[in-house]
Parts: sequence; structure tokens; C-alpha cells
Amino acid sequence: IGFFDNYLYIACTGDGTVYETNSETGETRTYIFGVTNAHTIIPEEVNNELVLWVPDYGENSIKRITRAGVETIAEDFEGPWGMIRYGEDGFLVSNLLGDHVDVVTSEGEVETLLEGLAGPTGLALDDDILYVGNNGSTRRSIEWFDLSEAEPTAAPLLTGVQNTTGLQLAQDGYLYFAYALGTRGIVGRIDPVACRENGGCTNEQIEIVVYTELATPLAGLTVTPDMRLFVHTMFNPSIYWGRIGEAPASAN
Repeated sequence: IGFFDNYLYIACTGDGTVYETNSETGETRTYIFGVTNAHTIIPEEVNNELVLWVPDYGENSIKRITRAGVETIAEDFEGPWGMIRYGEDGFLVSNLLGDHVDVVTSEGEVETLLEGLAGPTGLALDDDILYVGNNGSTRRSIEWFDLSEAEPTAAPLLTGVQNTTGLQLAQDGYLYFAYALGTRGIVGRIDPVACRENGGCTNEQIEIVVYTELATPLAGLTVTPDMRLFVHTMFNPSIYWGRIGEAPASAN
């Protein structure tokens, strides 16, 4: 799921389609065909035109989508999962099956930035601080890297969490993330600055904000500027949402 101008852009694995959904009414229409399987969408306006940047997990490629069509700009990834903007002309892309994060330009140039991860999924960036969710390790559930360093090294941000997927650094300064509690899909949050300063947080310090009956894994985690949270489970064609407040939200 990606959010732009009060609309959600949603990739559907079942039919290779990206849908456009009004985030308030739920009204949905087909936007374009041509995405096999995607866990992240970055919508942005470029030269007065909406552009969607998509890591296509099914085709191991990065795609640029406009109204004119779907263009593959880079290939030969290893399960591209998460994707975030990096600088003026670049992106960071996590490779779930290759345990590395790449830098990709909008022209399709690719360079590996980080290696030796543990099933990296969601990414979040706060200035030079990169947060990486590791789906394959509870000991390394979320790690952080200082990209201002010549050779960034991993430091623990959160341990003791299973199957971390999406990450989202929201307007309130908290880092939101989807994970598994048994077979339940959960969304929690932590104060990333406090966790960094204290040498990392544990699962006991998580504040649960959405507790669901949805089967894991949860995906598509998106938090809007007005603090609405959207998420789905990979095994159900429904989008759920909740408004984040002081009390735990329930997915609707």
C-alpha cells in the first residue's frame, strides 16, 4: 500500500493489478495492470505527474509506473521487498532472499549498500539513520545503521519479535512495525531514539497499537500524516484501518 493525496495505491498479487482506493470512502477502481507481486509502493508527484515506484518481488525488478504504462528500470534483485527514497535521485531496496540492501537510482543503476542481514523486509529512514526489519531473526528483529559512516554497521533497535514485515516512521516520531504474536498479526510501536540511546529495546517495551485476529504476515503497513493506519494480511483481499490514539486501535 502507498498513500498519496488521500488515495491508497494497492498492489494485488492475485490479478497483477494496482488499484486506487479513496482512503476515506473505500471507493476503488483499477489503476493499472502489470505488477506481479509487491509489498511496497512509493507514490510521488514528478513534473506534475503521479509516479509509482514498485519493487516487484515476483519478477525481481524495480518498476516505474505512470499513466503511460509500466516500465522496468532495474532487474536481477533477490526478492525485493522494502523500498524508500534515499537522496534526491535514489532509493534503498531490501532483498529478502539475498540478505542485503541496495541503492538504486531512478535510471536503474544498482549498488549494494549493506550485506549480512537476516531476511530484510521493511525499511524506514530518519535523516542518516536507517531502520531495517529482519523477518528471519527474532534476535535481530529491527536493526539500525548510521549511513553517515563510511562503513555502516548493524546495531540492535528491537529484539524478541517474530516475523517483522513493514516499518513506518510516523508523524508522531514513533516507529510502527507489523509482526507476529503466535498466529496473530500485530502492529506495535517504539520510540526509536530512546531505543538507540539505550542500546536497543526488547519485546517487553513494545506498545501494541493494533491487535488483530488476522493471520500473519501482515503487510502494506501505511500510516498517514493524520495518523490513520492501513494494513492487510497477505491471505485476505481486504484492507483494514484504524485511527491511532492513546488507546490501542482495532482494525476495521
